[in-house]
Amino acid sequence: MRYTIRVLFLLLSLGWAQTALAQLQFEVTGGATGAQPIAIVPFAANEGLMDIAEVVEGDLVRSGLFFALPRTDMLERPSDPKQIDYRNWRAVNMDNVVIGSVRRDPGSDRVSVRFYLYDVLRGEQRLGFEMPPAEPTQLRYTAHQIADLIFENLTGIPGVFNTKITYVASKGFGLDRTYALMVADWDGENPRTIATSREPLMSPQWAPDRRRLAYVGYERGRSSIYIHEIATGKVRKLVSEKGINGSPAWSPDGTQVAVTLSYENNPDIYIIDVGTGVKRRMTTTDGIDTEAAWSPDGQSLVFTSERGGPPQIYQMSVNGGEAKRLTFEGRQNLRASYSPDGKTLALVNLNNSRYRIALLELASGSLRMLSDGPFDEGPSFAPNGAAIIYATQGGKGAELATVSTDGRIRQRLRQSGDVREPAWSPLQR
Repeated sequence: MRYTIRVLFLLLSLGWAQTALAQLQFEVTGGATGAQPIAIVPFAANEGLMDIAEVVEGDLVRSGLFFALPRTDMLERPSDPKQIDYRNWRAVNMDNVVIGSVRRDPGSDRVSVRFYLYDVLRGEQRLGFEMPPAEPTQLRYTAHQIADLIFENLTGIPGVFNTKITYVASKGFGLDRTYALMVADWDGENPRTIATSREPLMSPQWAPDRRRLAYVGYERGRSSIYIHEIATGKVRKLVSEKGINGSPAWSPDGTQVAVTLSYENNPDIYIIDVGTGVKRRMTTTDGIDTEAAWSPDGQSLVFTSERGGPPQIYQMSVNGGEAKRLTFEGRQNLRASYSPDGKTLALVNLNNSRYRIALLELASGSLRMLSDGPFDEGPSFAPNGAAIIYATQGGKGAELATVSTDGRIRQRLRQSGDVREPAWSPLQR
């Protein structure tokens, strides 16, 4: 029985999942009480150009902090500051209104976008920007940038609408099953297949520069950890030792990767120099040590270990030394990762037969549940620290969800099939 438990824990900790290939279609199914009312007026545009306002509205509404006025309820549709009549927006109880225009640049294929954000109650402009000219095919990214600017102005929190997510998906059954490593915009649009295989692909993790992914792949049943350059498609095998090669995690400066290896008998945490491939063993206990994650300052690691019995979260210095146990509440605690400010950990808590996403405050040791379970896994912080994306079980199989770190805003990110192991990219540098 002891051996069976160890094997099951290890499979879970290394991110094993059988999933169905699907393009994500993000839909809000929850939101916060007191969300701000905002009107996103359709931007004046040349025929054939995309609806910028629709994308901006979708971003803000999906954050859970805003609800948008339906276009059919708008009493006017200004595109220039001189056209705004604040009385029309006060009449429909709007706090803020966004207007703008999109135009093709003369003698060029590029497009310019201008937008304004107005405070209806005060009757004054809050923002006004002319965005850098872009190709028509890149206007979605311009729209995400606009949403980021509006979101930060109104909330004081950096927006994440121009970030990416990666996830693992698969299709087929039995010997016909194929796996895919996917990258998409934060809202599931523009999905790209980064890698495919007839053997499992697992544990994708973004490099700090957003240009590379580390992940686990298999070849003839043997695991390896790969680094994939997204722009070029170049793939490098970082490590492929005998036994387990799993759970890659980038250091904040992108020069090292923490991994789980078992070639010296027991699954332990190692740090690998990306440039030289030199390995440094960090843990040496008899229990399984896996799922390492770096602190934002690069000075500490947290990881999952069963050295004291059921899996719990431990912390140690990257310079070595004794590890300190951090979690005590619940039967198990797994898959921890630091918040961007280093003050909290997102993790998976098992108690009363329910796997739930929880938040651990490092200063106090307080553990707070954020999701309901019963099978929630793979938490990944948004780069602004305001939300966590994770995998959960829906009515038709596995799907992705987000929860705000205060637990008030919960959303299901619905898709047509099963997807797993999401990871949120860093902010664009």
